[in-house]
Amino acid sequence: MNEAAATERIAAAFPALAELPVHALSTPGTVNALFRIGDAHVARFPLQSAPLDDVSAEARALDEFATCSLFPAPVVDGVIDRDEDYPSAWSVQTWIPGRTAAETLSEEDPGALPLLADDLARLIGALRLTPLRGRTFDGRGRGGELHAHEEWMAECFARSGHLLDVPAACALWERLSRIPHPSTEVMSHKDLIPPNLLVSDDRRLAGVLDGGSFGAADPSLDLVVAWHLLGLDDRRRLRAALGCDDDEWRRGAAWALQQAMGLGWYYERTNPVMAALGLRTMRRLLADPDLG
Repeated sequence: MNEAAATERIAAAFPALAELPVHALSTPGTVNALFRIGDAHVARFPLQSAPLDDVSAEARALDEFATCSLFPAPVVDGVIDRDEDYPSAWSVQTWIPGRTAAETLSEEDPGALPLLADDLARLIGALRLTPLRGRTFDGRGRGGELHAHEEWMAECFARSGHLLDVPAACALWERLSRIPHPSTEVMSHKDLIPPNLLVSDDRRLAGVLDGGSFGAADPSLDLVVAWHLLGLDDRRRLRAALGCDDDEWRRGAAWALQQAMGLGWYYERTNPVMAALGLRTMRRLLADPDLG
């Protein structure tokens, strides 16, 4: 999808937006091609064909997330079905202004971020209070049983010897993945990584993107942000604010490890930004004295 094709498609589906400029956005995202529409909207075209039901479900999750988040988040203006010219359903959402944590903070050492840690604790705490309404983990991706990912982790370890200390990573996974799944679940963003977090100039949380997977999961899943983004002191601050016990905190580290191990080697050649994120997170995990 190029800008000309996106402009034509957006104008046909959303006449009220037809006169607005459309610009392709360069992002590290791996699921959608994004096109900014004027100042207040963005179109999301899946990079792989997605049926209407899936894109509509994502839209409902985004809208629910926006009502539960204490920080600005996109809502959906409309979902359009696939047709003979484009083989996937797609959507238009509101645009949340700001720069992501990946753009604004130092990659290796973001420095002290106590207020951001407090904001993240408030966000995660609010999401955990969202009524489940009978929902449970849907079995897709992260958020269920840690041991369900053993085969994937074995492949990641086998492919990562040139990137990190694999024996140390294996030993850490062995310790953390034995922690049993909790007896309860909560609603979770499911992907709190730096490209999905908007940060203000005063280093506070200014918005949250990509809430389309919002759903029930292990309460530890959203704790991945601690290792993806924060230094040791701020990780401890986040933990204290949420009141995490040892098992919950260490499961959060296990989920961060599961995600980070896959990012490094898988995107090494095709998406260096995401690969670098994974390797930075692994360095924080392997150096964390609280996980010994």
